[in-house]
This record gives sequence, structure tokens and C-alpha cells, in this order.
Amino acid sequence: MRFYTVEIAGREEILVGFRENEAVYRLNLLARLVPELAVADMNELICRYTPEVKAKLEHLADNEDVLQGAAVKLPEVKLLAPIVHPRQDVVCLGINYDAHAQEAGRFSSEAFGGERPYTIYFSKRVNRATASGESVPRYEGLVDSLDYEAELGVILGRDAKGVSKENARDYIFGYTIINDISARNLQTRHKQWYLGKSLDGFTPMGPCIVTADEIGDEQALDISCTVNGELRQSSNTRYMIQTVSGAIAELSEGMKLAAGTIIATGTPAGVGMGMKPPTFLQHGDKIVCSIEKIGSLKNVID
Repeated sequence: MRFYTVEIAGREEILVGFRENEAVYRLNLLARLVPELAVADMNELICRYTPEVKAKLEHLADNEDVLQGAAVKLPEVKLLAPIVHPRQDVVCLGINYDAHAQEAGRFSSEAFGGERPYTIYFSKRVNRATASGESVPRYEGLVDSLDYEAELGVILGRDAKGVSKENARDYIFGYTIINDISARNLQTRHKQWYLGKSLDGFTPMGPCIVTADEIGDEQALDISCTVNGELRQSSNTRYMIQTVSGAIAELSEGMKLAAGTIIATGTPAGVGMGMKPPTFLQHGDKIVCSIEKIGSLKNVID
């Protein structure tokens, strides 16, 4: 299933799509038959989404009479980020593709070079996630090196603590696309990445969440990014250094990852700072991040 957060008549609502490229339906109208679907936002849905709720939703998928009254045309509503207000900072993996590690080291050996025997983790503050179709601010005068990073986003479906690598997939609700927008001058100047990754508007996310059962092997997805139609990033999640399951196991060994936790799994090579010469985002640039089985996240630089 695919879950969208949209705005209808000034109110935030969740839509569900049962099959890719087919109709979507207002969850609050389906809630008259499945009371568990009467939720305020995606965070609440994730906490309520049990195998029983999933089965009830799948049963509704074959009920044409019910679905017809709840149908919505996605292009006719305002799309929001699937999780508009994350409950906690996004957990991010840094330098998680070998080729990206090499290009980052060339840009700044002090900030990105050296040996990395263990996974790099950092967090990204998100007051409000940016939707597909919304603009990303440039912060002229503060940021002189705005960059893009296409990443697979992982959404946990239940609390995880002490989870083994073998069981980690059981804790995943679904997947989305994240563009880890980065201010390279702030990232390198402060010698840590929090500020340069966390300015308002720097977390485009979407266009939806695709449930884990629809994705299958998350370590076999094509991932790409274009800027103004030019292909910049083209890779596959199989090239991650730390896997999704490995990250969940390692993080949960010493901390509880609450349901709704968002993990950004790192970006492949091809970012602006890796180009020769480095080429950063400018006003009007159009960025499209795409991941197989999920779709495309599209934003323009303000």
C-alpha cells in the first residue's frame, strides 16, 4: 500500500492507494468501516497499523461501493510530506556509499576524509518536512554551497530496542524518498553536520510512504537524482556500506527507536560537491530524486 498526506479544504488528511498508479482514497471516510483508521496524522496511523488493520484495509480494496465514495484524484489536492512533523530528529547515515566517500574526501579531506571503520550517524532537525512540489530555500547570505542528496528513507512501524539484524525488517512500516539538502559551507565550517543539514526546508520527503511488503528487498533498489534534467546520481541501494537492517540493529542496541522514527540511509556518488569543479544549487534549479518502486520527489530551489 501507498500512504499520502495531503491537504483538503485546509485540513491535513491521509490517502491510501492499494496499487501503484491507481486511485487513492480518503482514509477518514474509510474509517466508518475500520475505526482504527480514524487518525489525526501519519504518526498516529503508523502506531495503529497492525496486521489486523492491514487485513481490513486489504478487504476494503475489493469493495467498490465503499471505495467509490472515498476516491480522490491526487493531482487535484495539495500534496504534503508523508510525515509533515516528525516526532524526533531524522536519524541519518553519513558516507554510506563507497563512491560518495571518495568524492566527499576530495572536496574536504578535513571534514570527510580518513578511515571509517564504523558507521557514521548524525541527526537532522526537521520542524516541518518539505513536500514534493514545494520549493527549497537558498538562504542567500548564509549558504553559498547548497547541495542535494537522494536517499532511501526508512520508517519504523513499532518501537525497536535490542533488535537483531535478522529480525530488523519486522520493525519497518515502509519506505520513502528523502533529499538530504545540505549547506556545505556550514557543514564544513562547524566541523560537524547538524547545522548544515537542519535549516528549515532542508528535508524534502515523499511523495508517499510505500509499505515494506510492497518493496521487498530494500537493498536492491535503483536510486537516482537529476538536476534540471541532467542525471547526477545513479546507483543502487545494494552498494550501501551499512545495510538498513544493520543500521536498525546497531542503533537499537543502546537506544529505543520509537514507532515513526525516520532513518535516512545515505546518498550515492554524484552530489554537487563531488563535481569538477564543485557545482552547487542555484535559484530555479529543479531537483528530482527517484527510487525504484517508490516514485519521484520533485523540488525547485527558491
